[in-house]
Amino acid sequence: MIGQEQGITVPAGTRAPVPGAVAGIDIGGTKISALVVDAEGRVLARGHVPAPASVGGAAMADAAADLVSSLADDAGVALAAAGVGAAGVIDHETGTIRAASATFVGWTGFPLGAELERRLGVPVRVENDVNAFLLGEAAAPGRSERDVLGVMLGTGVGGALVIDGELHHGPHGAAGEIGHTPGYSELVCTCGQTGHLETLASGTSIALRYTERSGREARDAREVADRARAGDPDALAVFTAAGRAVALACASAATLLDVPCAIVGGGVSAAWDLLAPAIEDTLRTDSPVSGIPLRIVPAVLGGDAVALGAIETARRAVHPALAR
Repeated sequence: MIGQEQGITVPAGTRAPVPGAVAGIDIGGTKISALVVDAEGRVLARGHVPAPASVGGAAMADAAADLVSSLADDAGVALAAAGVGAAGVIDHETGTIRAASATFVGWTGFPLGAELERRLGVPVRVENDVNAFLLGEAAAPGRSERDVLGVMLGTGVGGALVIDGELHHGPHGAAGEIGHTPGYSELVCTCGQTGHLETLASGTSIALRYTERSGREARDAREVADRARAGDPDALAVFTAAGRAVALACASAATLLDVPCAIVGGGVSAAWDLLAPAIEDTLRTDSPVSGIPLRIVPAVLGGDAVALGAIETARRAVHPALAR
């Protein structure tokens, strides 16, 4: 059994067998998190363990499966299915990792879905983590839109699309990748091309832009946000540029796709108070041509969004009657 020191929390009174239990797994470069929920979506157990990304795909699958098995055992449930939101480019039909950053050793080409099915003994559905984030957020209480753009502002900038209530992958699995749309700066992006949204709006870029502008070091976007709230004009300017770029990118997508809502998550969205003024100002002058107001709103599910979206993916693929 994995101990409390590894981040497992099991609510009291959940040891009776529960039908229709599904696990959601969020696999990142430093941490693997998981939730187990019942058929009504109530969280029965949650936990996390370090991600052995430098060891290889098999070690990652072992860690994820061991975590989920322990959570299910402690909650007293038999799983019906599991869903995964994983970093990298995912073949969502087969659950294989098609491409990944150098952080993940032995990840590209790893058949994650099949390996987890073998370890857990239940059907497993694998999605890109940003796709899972958006599916979770779009299904959150109070959400009603069936056409939604997702934007994840983290180390980089990711994106996803839900159209008519379903994830839209596109013919090559790259639909919604708004972070690598051009025209926002003259700066070189992490992908090697120029001017992408990511050059202004990612956490990494916010820290870099602040240092370039002010001549002062900043460890990360959180430190820049702290300085902006303290009245630092250079920090405020960097967040204004990021917010404007996000709004322009969302407005362009909304004009092309007639999407009425964009949900923004990731670590940078914690500075929503700094992004929102520029987003609102930009939408007043650069709104979609349809005349229908575009809502750009922050994510509400926090660190659970990817795992909850992975659960929704599994339900839709394996047990459609349980989809929310």
